[in-house]
Amino acid sequence: MSDNNDDAVVVGVDYGTLSGRAVVVRVSDGAELGSAVHAYTHGVVDRELPGTGERLPPDWALQVPSDYIDVLKTAVPQAVAEAGVDPANVIGIATDFTACTMVPTRADGTPLNELPQFAGRKHAYVKLWKHHAAQPHADRINTLAAERGESWLPRYGGLISSEWEFAKGLQLLEEDPEVYAATERWVEAADWIVWQLSGSYVRNACTAGYKGIRQDGGYPSREFLAALNPEFAGFVEDKLDQPIGQLGDRAGGLTAQAAQWTGLPEGIAVAVGNVDAHVTAPAAQAVEPGQMVAIMGTSTCHVMNGDVLREVPGMCGVVDGGIIAGLQGYEAGQSGVGDVFGWFVDTSVPASYAAEAAQRGQSVHDYLTELAAAQQVGEHGLIALDWQSGNRSVLVDHELSGVVVGQTLATKPEDVYRALIEATAFGTRTIIDTFNASGVEVTELIIAGGLLKNRLIMQIYADVTGLPLSVIGSEQGPALGSAIHAAVAAGAYPDVRAGAAAMGNVERGVYQPDPDNAKAYDALYAEYVTLHDYFGRGGNDVMHRLRAIKRAAVTR
Repeated sequence: MSDNNDDAVVVGVDYGTLSGRAVVVRVSDGAELGSAVHAYTHGVVDRELPGTGERLPPDWALQVPSDYIDVLKTAVPQAVAEAGVDPANVIGIATDFTACTMVPTRADGTPLNELPQFAGRKHAYVKLWKHHAAQPHADRINTLAAERGESWLPRYGGLISSEWEFAKGLQLLEEDPEVYAATERWVEAADWIVWQLSGSYVRNACTAGYKGIRQDGGYPSREFLAALNPEFAGFVEDKLDQPIGQLGDRAGGLTAQAAQWTGLPEGIAVAVGNVDAHVTAPAAQAVEPGQMVAIMGTSTCHVMNGDVLREVPGMCGVVDGGIIAGLQGYEAGQSGVGDVFGWFVDTSVPASYAAEAAQRGQSVHDYLTELAAAQQVGEHGLIALDWQSGNRSVLVDHELSGVVVGQTLATKPEDVYRALIEATAFGTRTIIDTFNASGVEVTELIIAGGLLKNRLIMQIYADVTGLPLSVIGSEQGPALGSAIHAAVAAGAYPDVRAGAAAMGNVERGVYQPDPDNAKAYDALYAEYVTLHDYFGRGGNDVMHRLRAIKRAAVTR
């Protein structure tokens, strides 16, 4: 550590789907001294547009960018106060964000929804990562790229996602050309918040590579974009391209306005932006090849480093230096995990269960977990597909939907709950098996995120994958990871690997596979694979047909 101030601290801010969390971390050893959370006032806008009440179509998910600024104004000062540190000792701040979350702005960074003429236009708002309404546009991008043999397509497992920058940008152009024309910058939220903090618009190498199809120093060509739509030809140079900042670099100094928002010293280091999943790997000291980090929350993102460049079917991308400089950073993921469990509890659990849970002083999730944990593997007689929010990896198809097979009149809520947990574990195993088969070996699974608190889920994942599970030693992995990047940007450590060694925290091998359970799960996993391929690889496209029927009905 190059900074001689033993009292030096940094602030990491983690922007999640529903809230933002700030944590104050000691630079010398990574001790977390204080934290605070601010829930977004508008949350996820997926039903109606704020102010107008306009009903949003299916698969839309928007946010309001002023909610992100409110996190800086509230959570950061509260975290500093809780830590009991002198703000003058803060030497840097870094942020991470959900991705791909896109903000349409003017050239000065003003979000379009904040302009009176666009306040009532849904395309003027932030398109959150879970906005899947651009699937038809992603399909066209994939088809054209495959036909043309675009060299970048295999870097994304052969398919790009409806969640990403180009699909959402093409949707914007074709559904609201006026808002598209007014969009002077098409900005990842990860970069927009750094722009607000530092006054500098620097694209981070992580989102540019994984979500912006930037490979080997360039984006998809003007000719390719024109073939999608002639009006889309200038998308990169007109709205997207920007200087690239490497992870851990200093984007700029904290502006006077941002200092006023946060109560932090003007001019301190503001790190280049990052993604919530990728920034977690250093916090979990998972910076070497073979160490896969699963950040498990509403969704799960799987990230890992490799010392080889391989084309892995259905991966979300491989980016040189996408996590750690000098290594290939791989990403995969599942669109719904905690969201799936939450949906089931909200819609399918009888009132008697809620009453029993309340009487026991438990949440419904804890009560169902207790009942499910008493079962033997396979006792419920069910198999499920975990696609209630579509499939990110390895099928990259958000038109897919959930399935539970084997229900009878004797099926109980805890049976389905356990089957859904197992389905998400099978989804993770599918990803791991695909990486292994492609020559990118996974040797350790490290868990971060809110779901690591559920011991049943953790043991099921160990049994299903056959891997030892390590767990991050922090409840605030992304925010800690951001804090590590802040320390590096401030010059306290020479690089992210050194910062991770000093400030990261992990407990190795906490959960070990049970051999008997693992064998039983092998049989269930074989059934999962059969269903996975039948519904997901063209055996029966009923899920796609049902989506089309739903859209037609809603339109009527």
